[in-house]
Amino acid sequence: MNLSDLNIKGRRVLVRVDFNVPLDHSLAVQDDTRIRRALPTINALLEGGASVVLMSHLGRPQGKSKALSLQNIVPCLEQLLGKPVKFAEDCVGDSALDITQNLMAGEIALLENLRFHPEEKEGDEFFAGQLAENGDVYVNDAFGTAHRAHASTSIVTRFFPEDKAFGTLMVAEIEALRKVMAEPTKPLLAIIGGAKVSSKLAILENMVEGVDRLMIGGGMAYTFILAKGGSVGASLVEEEMVERARAILEKAIAHNTEVFLPVDSVCGDRFSEDANFDICSSSEINDGWMGLDIGPQARAEFEEAVRTSKTILWNGPMGVFEFSACAKGTFTVAEAMKDATENGAYTLVGGGDSVAAINAAGFAGDVSYVSTGGGAMLEYLEGKTLPGIKEIEA
Repeated sequence: MNLSDLNIKGRRVLVRVDFNVPLDHSLAVQDDTRIRRALPTINALLEGGASVVLMSHLGRPQGKSKALSLQNIVPCLEQLLGKPVKFAEDCVGDSALDITQNLMAGEIALLENLRFHPEEKEGDEFFAGQLAENGDVYVNDAFGTAHRAHASTSIVTRFFPEDKAFGTLMVAEIEALRKVMAEPTKPLLAIIGGAKVSSKLAILENMVEGVDRLMIGGGMAYTFILAKGGSVGASLVEEEMVERARAILEKAIAHNTEVFLPVDSVCGDRFSEDANFDICSSSEINDGWMGLDIGPQARAEFEEAVRTSKTILWNGPMGVFEFSACAKGTFTVAEAMKDATENGAYTLVGGGDSVAAINAAGFAGDVSYVSTGGGAMLEYLEGKTLPGIKEIEA
């Protein structure tokens, strides 16, 4: 169900948002992207004559903490909305209900950090029922937590059997992923990077059968290169994953999936911004040296593969892009994503590091969609059912 399916006029809409944003040393919002992405849902509800009750988590608190209070979010939220926001000092009980039960149409309230209560992560039904008292209608607009069966994302829906829906951000996230997974224009390319194979293993195993091209970069590439018999020096390798990597490569051959591994690398003699760097063959890295980015030949091959694909998913950087000497691989892919989008490809970027990378490259506005969900996106790509989606669709 979507917002248009709900009767909201004159009713309190309880919205699960993802305001898990970074704060600076003065506890001011450092990056308001996630708050901005929630604004269309909030504004649509207000325009429809509802009052809005927002709930979210912030960080991983161990009990109550001023540093992780959602009260820190209020000034930023008020500025972005252009109207006052009432703050409840708890998310359940009298201090919440005193505010949420007296909201007028067009008014907004923000509840205190859900994770100040351990019952949130435990998926406690009684706690979910207490949360439900704050609204007449429930909307989930927090894709970033859709993979968690928490009280506010999954269990609370039991108290709104007919009055529950996805927010506009959730709808957009689900549609973006389905465009890639269910109805892609061919050729479909998956770019998977990052440090460890183990964190992306399930995605690789799930996607290798369905994509036309699989591009593997970042630290995880060296486990695959080792699996093919290469010498990778001191590069990051997960020895226990070598056999699994070899099996993925064999599965790719069986399904006619074209696999791209970096033929050359930017290597360093230590993991440091001021290391000595050189270009070397990825399968002939000297002892004591490590691959830290894809090399110039690999960049050219990867760029061509991106530019000639019609549906592209990117999750994870190609190297340690925080080091200036090791950023070219990631930024080359980012620019190729921009060019592919301009040429009509559908391009989806997701996962914290790749989102940070495309922002750093300055091309976030030049791809089809940038996902807000890290873990949620990964689990969707692994083929898992996400509780936050399942309970709304039920």
